[in-house]
Amino acid sequence: MKRTITSCLAKASQEFPERVYVARKTDEGWRTYGFREVYQQACAMASWFRARGIEKGDRIAILAEGSPQWVITEFGALLAGAIAVPLSIKLLPEEIAFRLNHSEAKFIALSHLTLEKFLDALPEVNHPLRILYLDETGEDFFAQLEKRGVGRERGYLFFSSVEEGMPGVSQAASFEEAISEDDVVTISYTSGTTGNPKGIMLTHKNYYTNTQDSVEIFQVPYLQYQTLLILPCDHSFGHTVGLFCAVLRGISIYFVDSRGGGVGMVRNIPVNLIETDPVFLLTVPTLSGNFMRKIQQGIEEKGPLVKALFDWGIQAGIKYYGDGFNRPPFRLRAKYFFIHRLADLLIFRKVRRIFGKKLQFFVGGGALLDIRQQEFFNALGIPIYQGYGLTEAAPVISSNTPFSHKFGTAGKICPSVTCKIIREDGKPAGIGELGEICVQGENVMKGYYRNEEATRAALRDGWLHTGDLGYIDEDGFLVVVGREKALLISSDGEKYSPEEIEEAIQTLSPFVLQVMLYNDHRKYTSALVVLDEAAVRNFVAQEKIQSEIYLLDRITESILSLKKDPYYGKRFPSNWLPVTFAILPEPFTEQNRMINSTMKMVRYRILETYRDTIEYLYTEEGSRPKNPRNLEFLKRFIR
Repeated sequence: MKRTITSCLAKASQEFPERVYVARKTDEGWRTYGFREVYQQACAMASWFRARGIEKGDRIAILAEGSPQWVITEFGALLAGAIAVPLSIKLLPEEIAFRLNHSEAKFIALSHLTLEKFLDALPEVNHPLRILYLDETGEDFFAQLEKRGVGRERGYLFFSSVEEGMPGVSQAASFEEAISEDDVVTISYTSGTTGNPKGIMLTHKNYYTNTQDSVEIFQVPYLQYQTLLILPCDHSFGHTVGLFCAVLRGISIYFVDSRGGGVGMVRNIPVNLIETDPVFLLTVPTLSGNFMRKIQQGIEEKGPLVKALFDWGIQAGIKYYGDGFNRPPFRLRAKYFFIHRLADLLIFRKVRRIFGKKLQFFVGGGALLDIRQQEFFNALGIPIYQGYGLTEAAPVISSNTPFSHKFGTAGKICPSVTCKIIREDGKPAGIGELGEICVQGENVMKGYYRNEEATRAALRDGWLHTGDLGYIDEDGFLVVVGREKALLISSDGEKYSPEEIEEAIQTLSPFVLQVMLYNDHRKYTSALVVLDEAAVRNFVAQEKIQSEIYLLDRITESILSLKKDPYYGKRFPSNWLPVTFAILPEPFTEQNRMINSTMKMVRYRILETYRDTIEYLYTEEGSRPKNPRNLEFLKRFIR
């Protein structure tokens, strides 16, 4: 079999034709598509694209929420020899226009959720672009066009007309014959946190290698797994480990119900989890952190007795499992086994049911995951197997698995990947020595589209320089510390990563929604803090707080509690931890461009926006958390 993603789908359509590949919620229930049906429709789509002038190497953009139509459109583009350009539905109109112009896309696939945003971007698109509308009806489509004064002469096509290409299904073999493992599958754009985004070219060989690694290290069985894909299809982690790995093992993927728009999708997740009974879930720290908070809030509402037993059981589980890899002595484990078992029987099993009846584990990616989240979910009985990767590596570089798991790490390097750590002086790092993570392998990108300079900078001497700092520990696990570009610098020149500390603060403090640390040769570290206002209001009501001074003291204690924490107090030198902080008036969002489409902070933009606030934190008045600005902000919570 050829090492192409399309040949994998062809094989799946023959080996398990009726097995559900993808499904979406409709008014009539879940509409499922088997592997054979997806392959046939993709072949029809390929024939349909070719009949409309699409040639090998042309780009087809997809701007839509996850759905079977998204998957069929991508595979149809690939079978036609085209290149897919997945776009986040969270992008701003000008960001969409840049990507469409840079990729010179000839088609864009849209849904009713993304049409309005695309029309906002359309005036900035500088070349002819035809539209494929993925939703079944075109009535709302043309109504929106007329409202915006856009004529019909552009050429609009509907997914429902894919049946026109059905005679082309017989050409499936010729489609596949024309595809090479070195052909580009996708141009996936970086989030552009430091300038214009770069288009990452990933080939069939890149994806094939990475999907094979992923299913093998997890020993994924055939035809036994199903998942609810909460991550968007354009997210490199969800794209590879979700959509493409499914083809290799017959995994069934259910998409979150998108009826009701973005807000509706969030509300539909709990219901969809119960309906679909996932065996595993793909997650990122923001998502798993939200799950953790919701669980803790739910337990809090059950009363002090249930909370005490829950907390007791979680702590017993943490002590029983140790770091996950190096287990504590038998005597210590025996001491905590029965406490943990009791909590599991009485509470944990009921908590796990919010994810359905079958959930076994999470697979984590996307960013650094705080160790407390790993310990929490492991004790709860649904471990998060955290990995590490980046889109340029298709994306998985390492991962924890059910067979090799160590908290606080990103797991062991994948079989097809070679990794080395390069110190700041350019020499190879030893065990436990910090340096830049560099990798090579058949999963590494072809390069950046139309950007040779950036390609040369990233791919040097046969190695992909990730820009991430980390080390290999004594047990052979990769520990990722953070982005090299995000490093803070103390007054004595010491460099340190803020990301793990920020994650820890968000995990430890029930009041903190977002936090960004700052230090640029200053005498101490400071922080910009966004409060979880709902949590603060609940706390004020429960404790009957009538003083903003008292409230600020409690918030300060929670934010600065890392120093006293038995784990973090040892892990982070005290001069790395924030001494003071400013409470910000609004959260970091995609709308104010302080978070990108992958939910990561755009640090330079936050610094630009709050430069005066940061300077205030280094004045005598602002050097203490109990400063007039923070107190004034908290008055809104006091009645």
